[in-house]
Formats: sequence, C-alpha cells, structure tokens
Amino acid sequence: MNHCNFFQSSIGKKVVMATTGIFLMIFLLLHLSVNLFLFSGETAFNEAVYFMRKNIFIRMMEYVLAIGFIIHILLGIKLHLVNKKIKGEVDYAINYYFSTSFSSRTMVYTGILILCFLILHIINFMIPMKYSKTRHLISDYNIVVSLFKNPFYTFIYVFSFLILGIHLNHGFKSSFQSLGLYNQKKLAWIRRFGYLYLWIICSGFSIIAVWFFFN
Repeated sequence: MNHCNFFQSSIGKKVVMATTGIFLMIFLLLHLSVNLFLFSGETAFNEAVYFMRKNIFIRMMEYVLAIGFIIHILLGIKLHLVNKKIKGEVDYAINYYFSTSFSSRTMVYTGILILCFLILHIINFMIPMKYSKTRHLISDYNIVVSLFKNPFYTFIYVFSFLILGIHLNHGFKSSFQSLGLYNQKKLAWIRRFGYLYLWIICSGFSIIAVWFFFN
C-alpha cells in the first residue's frame, strides 16, 4: 500500500486523527502552563503571553495547530458517517450503543461542541488580544480576568472543559490504540495516565476561571 492509499484508508485516517489528537493534547498542557501565570499577577501573565506571541516557533505552531484541529474534526465526522453507512443506520446505532462507552458514542458530538467553544474562545480572547485596535489600551491580563467576571461566559467555559473531559476520556486511549502503542500490558497504565491528564487539563482550566470569577 502506497502512502496515498494508506492515508485514504480507514486505518490511515485513524492514524492521522491520533497524531493530530496527541499534538492538540500537548498544546493544551502548554496553554494551561501559560494560564497558570494568572495567579502570579498582571505583569507575569502579560510577559508570558508576550513571550508566546513573539516566539517565532510558537507563532508557526499556531498555524500548524489550526490546520491539525480542522483535520482532526473533519476526519472525525467523516469516519463517523462512513461507519454508519457501512454498518447500516439501525444496526450501527444498536451495536454501537451496547458495545461502547458513553464517551466513545459521543465523540463526534463532543468534538462539534468543542469546535463551537473554540470559535467563541477565539472571538473573545485571541482577536482582542492580537488584532483589536484597542489592544494597547487594556492588558492581556485584564481581558482574561474581565471575561471570567462574566457569569455566563464562565459557565460556558467550565462546561466546555467538562465536555472536553468526556472527549478525552475516549480520545486519549483511542490515540494510543490507533498508533499501535496500546496493548493489554500497557492498558492499565494508559488508562491511569489518561485519567490523570484529563483531570489536570479540565480541572486546571476550570479552577482558574472559577477562581477569578469569585475573586
């Protein structure tokens, strides 16, 4: 099988999904590490954001991240539709429900919800912080903190990371399986590491939002 046919196959698509998924999970850790500077005050957070914004490697990775996210979402939807078509609408729904976990059954839906949140996140954070004409009048720190004072946005923010946790609960293990790094001996460790990862990410981002909402 040549490279072109491989990436057009179901296995090839899953490998691409897993690779982009792992890349996105690494980015989340980096993003969380920057957000934690919020606890150190305005100067520390603004300097951390400035470093990320001016670092040429980070700026290049932003475009790679955007492309990877789009590929990840589109392939996920395509694989979901192909599976339904191959197995039949009714049989697929019945077998899929009884043979899989809740997080596995809802991957395509949680993925779409995460995409909706990302668009909202870009509108509220990325555009004002990087492209707004008034960005020099208000610091990055104040943009973030002011948004977390909004109860509606904070609720959506925390809820979105709950959805992300459901998505990661299956996606983490599935990524290792698609890349051939998943077997019975490693199963327990992969599950533990996956739970630890999703709790760090989802709790970390959520705690920051809730903390600045009440303080």
